[in-house]
Amino acid sequence: MKRSLLLAYCPDLYHYQRRHSRAVMIGKVGVGGGNPIRVQSMITCDTMDTQASIQQTLDLVEVGCEIVRITAPTVKDAANLQHIVAGLRAQGCDVPIVADIHFKPEAAMEAAKWVEKVRVNPGNYADSKKFKIIEYTDEQYLDELNRIRERFTPLVELCKQRGVAMRIGTNHGSLSDRIMNRYGDTPLGMVESALEFARIARDLDYHEFVFSMKASNPKVMIEAYRLLVARLDKEGSDWNYPIHLGVTEAGDGEDGRIKSAIGIGSLLNDGIGDTIRVSLTEDSVHEIPVAMALAQWAAHKAEKPPVPLATTPAPTWDPFGYARRTTETLRRADAKIGGEQVIQVGIRQAKYDQISHKLDKLGDFKPDFVFEQAGIVEVDPRDDAAIGSLNAGATTLVTVADGLDLPLVTAFRLLAAKLAPRHPIVLKDTLAASHDPHALFLRTLLNASANIGSLLCDGIGDAILVQGEEAPGQSLRLSFNILQAAGSRIFKTDYVACPSCGRTLFDLQSTTARIKAATVHLKGVKIAIMGCIVNGPGEMADADFGYVGGAPSKINLYVGKQAVKFNIPEAEAVERLVDLIREHGKWVDAPVPAAA
Repeated sequence: MKRSLLLAYCPDLYHYQRRHSRAVMIGKVGVGGGNPIRVQSMITCDTMDTQASIQQTLDLVEVGCEIVRITAPTVKDAANLQHIVAGLRAQGCDVPIVADIHFKPEAAMEAAKWVEKVRVNPGNYADSKKFKIIEYTDEQYLDELNRIRERFTPLVELCKQRGVAMRIGTNHGSLSDRIMNRYGDTPLGMVESALEFARIARDLDYHEFVFSMKASNPKVMIEAYRLLVARLDKEGSDWNYPIHLGVTEAGDGEDGRIKSAIGIGSLLNDGIGDTIRVSLTEDSVHEIPVAMALAQWAAHKAEKPPVPLATTPAPTWDPFGYARRTTETLRRADAKIGGEQVIQVGIRQAKYDQISHKLDKLGDFKPDFVFEQAGIVEVDPRDDAAIGSLNAGATTLVTVADGLDLPLVTAFRLLAAKLAPRHPIVLKDTLAASHDPHALFLRTLLNASANIGSLLCDGIGDAILVQGEEAPGQSLRLSFNILQAAGSRIFKTDYVACPSCGRTLFDLQSTTARIKAATVHLKGVKIAIMGCIVNGPGEMADADFGYVGGAPSKINLYVGKQAVKFNIPEAEAVERLVDLIREHGKWVDAPVPAAA
């Protein structure tokens, strides 16, 4: 809690208030200020394929994308942005184009001639990432900063001259050796990396930039953005630059949507975020409905008048560092809830009755306890007398009562702040159970993930109950998948998979499907699937194994951050990945399906 006593990322943890930021223009689209939360995405084809780039951009715009990013890995790619932009404008499309730059300042300089915005990654731009251990003296560190200033200044001057915006986008997976050696592989290192570049821009009186702090781990991502906003506030009121949100390498399908909703939704819930991108290992048009739903979810919060509270206690959790709330363990039938037990999944009695005849067929999605049978006390967290009575009595399971007029995260934060820490808390996704079999599942998924996931990432919660989904089997699957995505209960193989882009060296969607088919039974094993090396080793820091594009149709295999197999033909690479998993003792044979 020490850091949280000195820093604040949100003016009020119990009342929604969108963070006030300055407006930055990306072409004709305003980001921040009084503008709505903007939705953006990235095309996946080769940037040198002009017609495909134009068509994919038009396809994104048609489904509601407001800003489109295109990779420019080389000067040649950057130069072709001129023809892509000209082709779009000739068809009457004025969507802002963002050039995605990583390793080559020269490509950034070329791209800035043609686009409305340039994204630079401080960890890759004029800096090194070779995982070298170097003890920098203060003088050596300053020399490196001066070298970066020399490389970065021409781009800033060109953007300032042409009215081009910029995103200073730090990725957890690509922090430079210099940052890693001074700050470690931490949210603090991510923030410092971005602030170094921002100070150079400000010294040159350039302010048309936004920040991002992306990571594949929602906890890291949430902590980094919170720390960034807190640091910006301490720097001064004129540091109120807009924030771009995203969970990088979220994956595909339900898992990718849940992980994105946990990270992005958690920050939106506290008023942070001016533009968002949902990164899925799917065709990028599928990202837009998810991003739009999250933006609408946040806008709906802004429309609601705040609920007055008699008291707003100081948080009992550290917003800048994960630690699970300390509770005592209680036994409920076959379930142990609280303490060091994994977070349990509950179900309502009525839903349990619907599936009780087929529990043995639910596999990993069996409920741990029935809500009505667990002796759970439901309270209004504003009722100090009720909370006082609980704190004076024996340890029990506690949750927020249904039907209250409180925002859900506010309600559980109040409960966690007031309730004696020994009492385990049962989280809910909504305080109004759904009985509508036709409710749109995407909205249920995003709401449950953003609400429950946000609280789990703050260390609050010992059990969860999803009641916003009417179908019992689907609500149980959603419950377990939220726990997996939040890193709270690993019950299946965990995948970190990046979205496609023009840098990708193999077909990510089909490859991800083949890797999943071969490894989906390896519970607890984490596998990273990366189209190129840009964020590969760093985002694989907590992965067991990595499958990374090293060259066209050639794959490099990693154990953690370390590349161990090189230039494997793509046709053999999945089988070689399985062999690597065997070599390291993590392989088990898939169970034989039971006879019908």
